[in-house]
Amino acid sequence: MSLPEPLRRRLGSFSRTVFTDSHRTGPQYPGDRADNEIVSSLPLQMSLYFNVYFFPFWWLSTVVMLHLKYPVLSDYYKFILVTIMILASLIEVIRLYLGYMGNLQEKVPELAGFWLLSLLLQLPVILFLLFNEGLKIQPLERAVHIIFALFLTFQVIAAFVTLKRMVNKLAARFRLNEFDQLEEHPVPDFYSLGKEERAVSMAGRGPSAGWRSHTEGLRS
Repeated sequence: MSLPEPLRRRLGSFSRTVFTDSHRTGPQYPGDRADNEIVSSLPLQMSLYFNVYFFPFWWLSTVVMLHLKYPVLSDYYKFILVTIMILASLIEVIRLYLGYMGNLQEKVPELAGFWLLSLLLQLPVILFLLFNEGLKIQPLERAVHIIFALFLTFQVIAAFVTLKRMVNKLAARFRLNEFDQLEEHPVPDFYSLGKEERAVSMAGRGPSAGWRSHTEGLRS
């Protein structure tokens, strides 16, 4: 299972625009080729691994607390909490999948999707659940929301750094491929081309034309 091709192209273009380091012109260490540089983030992968086990606990705790306080909530907050729980659950499954795929397989579009879902959707939702006192937040809810917010904050930062490294690696690989193609098929030098053209033109004019031009030069 992979992202649709139009979405992959849009995420790839977004990543090149946002995460490309214009000051970097090659691999991080001199003498290393871009193909040999591993850019997957171990801290990010460990965070995703623990997040996978924490998410069922967060979901169960939140659902139990919602069931207990549901009768005392207003209709407005009842609708909001139920909607948030459904959306947060779907987003989290997609987010973790994209994070695993993007980080382990070094796929820029997947990791960019993970970063956007974390920053623009999941983190604001968790902060809303954590700081909105109208939801009658219970101590267990506050504890699990704080842990979830810490996971998300760390993953947003780690994914940002990893994306910059991945995009720079792709840019360095592209430049190295261009250099290899130039070495295999060198472009003729401008001055040598000019000399060859002049030689051909002189040969086409023949010896008499050359003698005539030399005589005219002596007369002048």
